[in-house]
Amino acid sequence: MSSLQALLGDLTSGSETRAEKAVPGLIELGEAAIPALLELTRSSDVDQRWWGLRVLAQSPHAQAAWLFPFLDDTARAVRQSAALGLALKPDETATPSLVKALSDEDSMVSSLAVNALVKIGKGVVPALIDVVKRSPERVEGNAPQSARIHALRALAEIKDHRSIPVMMKVMEEDSALLQHWAKEGLDRLGLDMVYMKPV
Repeated sequence: MSSLQALLGDLTSGSETRAEKAVPGLIELGEAAIPALLELTRSSDVDQRWWGLRVLAQSPHAQAAWLFPFLDDTARAVRQSAALGLALKPDETATPSLVKALSDEDSMVSSLAVNALVKIGKGVVPALIDVVKRSPERVEGNAPQSARIHALRALAEIKDHRSIPVMMKVMEEDSALLQHWAKEGLDRLGLDMVYMKPV
């Protein structure tokens, strides 16, 4: 049995301990392991898809684009793994998929998507501003208001001056969470209490 086959056997054994121990070895095999890992991500078994993504996310030989489709996976654990992987592989071309993930029904997926967008940085700012500007009726997904909150959180963490007008506008809305992240963003940009609404 080859080293690759043995490691894949451990990865798909159903034992979390054995699987975790196999991860570094599979990464070390480099490009030789990639086809088998991609095959795992096409499995009907959720655990196999998850472990395949887990290794690909950490492999320097894997492309970020391979993770994009899994933000739409039926299994939330797989969507979480994809979002986490994209935080490890910041890639601006992931922006549309990650912005869509801000509306995910699973709060962990949307939170991890925020982290990935922040890692990408200033290139995602226009897309995030667009999400915050949308009225709840126009935001796609199951939790439109939460998508706006997540987008605002990402903008606050990125600290780009282009987001100032939309943050100031949000301060006029009747949402404590939106106001919190708008104020946080303005504070981080050095504009703090000046833009708080009068009590």
